[in-house]
Amino acid sequence: MFRGRSRHTLDPKGRLAVPTRFRDVLEQKGEDCLVVTNHDRCLWAFARSDWRTIEEEAAKLPRFDQSVNIYLRYFISGAVECPLKHWRITIPPDLREIGELSKEVVLVGQLSRFEIWDKQKWEEEFQRARERFSEASQSLSQLGL
Repeated sequence: MFRGRSRHTLDPKGRLAVPTRFRDVLEQKGEDCLVVTNHDRCLWAFARSDWRTIEEEAAKLPRFDQSVNIYLRYFISGAVECPLKHWRITIPPDLREIGELSKEVVLVGQLSRFEIWDKQKWEEEFQRARERFSEASQSLSQLGL
């Protein structure tokens, strides 16, 4: 599972080094590629095998449902396979633009995926999460967490 947070730097070509603890996860899965897509205010990165599961589930959704179409148009259509080369990926310019990524980024483990945030946006998001953590913890305790 992807865990932890780490700060990294994107080079001008959009190359990003994958942290060692994330590499270990990918090696265990036998992966040589990440699938990166746009999400809310960041990018999400998946091992290719985990992404296939998402695609299989998405293919089962009702085709004429407006919410499904929005999901497919934004989340699924944004997905790009990013091969790992020397444990680095190149994030395409359009995804860097959508994620509003600058030179400094933060990688945030989210179990079966990790997020790629612009450093400043991450700090804002983390502060919001910190402020709402107690409330969220109570809701999650009702779900058995």
